[in-house]
Amino acid sequence: MKYMDKRDLAFGRMNFILLGVGMLLVVIGFILMAGGSSSNEAYNPDIFSARRIKVAPMVCLLGFVSMIYAVVHKPKDNGLTQVNRKEDKAE
Repeated sequence: MKYMDKRDLAFGRMNFILLGVGMLLVVIGFILMAGGSSSNEAYNPDIFSARRIKVAPMVCLLGFVSMIYAVVHKPKDNGLTQVNRKEDKAE
């Protein structure tokens, strides 16, 4: 039985770290958007605060861009050439 090697994974360690950071940024952005709302009885002007309208969507956007970069980021090769990889798979 052949065990899975690190070279067989599509993502490297850095990809997973970037994905985690991106997800964390998106969650923080949604938390920044949260808060009380207006009702028929009382108007809450906080629903139009700069935090909810400008900051939180930009944090979410930054998180999504970070996740896209994490997916397309190619992990560094660890010094093996294609010939060595073919020899390893032949075993």
